[in-house]
Amino acid sequence: MTWQPSRRHFLRASAAAAGAGLLQACGTPTAPQPSQPVKGNTVPARPAASRPAHTSGHTGDNLLRVVAPSGFAESYERVTLGLNRLYQAGFTVTNQQAGSRRYQRFAGTDAERIADFQDVASGRVATPKVLMGLRGGYGAARLLPHIDFASLGARMRERGTLFFGFSDVSAVQLALLAKGNMMSFAGPMVYSEFGKPAPSVYTMDSFIRGTTESVNTIAVDTIQRRDVQTEGTLWGGNLSVLASLAGSPYLPDIAGGILFLEDVGEQPYRIERMLNTLYLAGVLQKQRAIVFGDFRMGTVRDTYDSSYDLSAVINHIQRATRVPVLTGFPFGHITNKATFPLGAHAAIRSSGNGGYSVTFTGYPTLNAAALTLDTLLPPPVSTFDAVVESIGNEVTE
Repeated sequence: MTWQPSRRHFLRASAAAAGAGLLQACGTPTAPQPSQPVKGNTVPARPAASRPAHTSGHTGDNLLRVVAPSGFAESYERVTLGLNRLYQAGFTVTNQQAGSRRYQRFAGTDAERIADFQDVASGRVATPKVLMGLRGGYGAARLLPHIDFASLGARMRERGTLFFGFSDVSAVQLALLAKGNMMSFAGPMVYSEFGKPAPSVYTMDSFIRGTTESVNTIAVDTIQRRDVQTEGTLWGGNLSVLASLAGSPYLPDIAGGILFLEDVGEQPYRIERMLNTLYLAGVLQKQRAIVFGDFRMGTVRDTYDSSYDLSAVINHIQRATRVPVLTGFPFGHITNKATFPLGAHAAIRSSGNGGYSVTFTGYPTLNAAALTLDTLLPPPVSTFDAVVESIGNEVTE
């Protein structure tokens, strides 16, 4: 089905912060040289009284494990809010302590962050239905040589696990596809989206639809330079991360695919330099199309030539690779982001209005009957308030 939020959903605005109530943290034992928990907060241990009866305890369809391969959470209150939203949506949330860890700039020591994944790969903990990243930042690439991606991928395929993340978490997602032959999802994370005081209705609605429907179509109205009709495996993620993995065994070798890219805070020449790295490595010219998400350019200009912008970069890359580049896909370090699979089959079709659509198939889904995902959508408010909320659509990581 085409993902197009209904008027009813767009007239919803922010709800008040969810009430207290989380499962007691469980998961990976503390590794040597333990990280320090964020001070001043503890995870509530008692389940909320409003928890639906059918989700008490955990079943195979509602087990969610938090993974934190990158930066630490600056606000544990925000972590708690995110975990509580997921809990109220019917998930049994495990490894919650990952949200309170801190070692240097990371969400725990390397050993602790490796164990977030390796405990699943080794069978030490049950394979969850959902792996969800805490937030981006930096640090995931340090873990890659120490995770058994072949075993992790096999267990995830057997379970039909959905792994959500973006930004720096892309490093683990790319390695999982390259070494474990397992797809993942570009989508919201615990701290980045679910922990917001007022999560985007667009993002939450897309999360629900993109994970419970077996076919998902995302329409893009942005006018394109050319018509494109193609299909293949859509893969990719954060451009900086992809460029850093070039030449390593952790970057997937996909020919005839559709490469998705997003980034933030980069000048045009730096974006071109990273794209050129992928071009020189032979990655870009193997693709049938390159899809740009939102790069949050805003007022960013080249230091030496203010006329050299992202459009100039795209023109250069299209000439060099002879691969069509599409823009405007609703994902990146922005408020309103779609949820879609990385490593699944995708078909791109140009539309009559100058835009295009991408239809995804062949990916694992959630069992909506075992969850209460509608709780992620705030209650309806006035049209005026909804319009006011939609005006400020920029976000940090």
